[in-house]
Amino acid sequence: MSLKNGKSKLRRISSFWIKYEILIHLPEDSQMFSVSVRPTDTIKDLRVLLVQQGVTSWKKHFFYNGRQLGEYETIKNVNIKNGSVILLHKST
Repeated sequence: MSLKNGKSKLRRISSFWIKYEILIHLPEDSQMFSVSVRPTDTIKDLRVLLVQQGVTSWKKHFFYNGRQLGEYETIKNVNIKNGSVILLHKST
């Protein structure tokens, strides 16, 4: 295995173990709470995690840095980092 391939594989493996604590802001309910996610998690995974914690999110959209996030985008691909705040807002 080449050094380049080894580094790539190590990054993929390490991203499975890395966890970010991010904040979810629900402005309608004046609530903000912390969740733990992996960089490889999708927005849909985040939605499922919230439902498991008792937060109904199916008719709401996630926004980060002023942009609505797609269900199959990963935390890493939308550049969400540890400590980031994601807005969960009702559909209009």
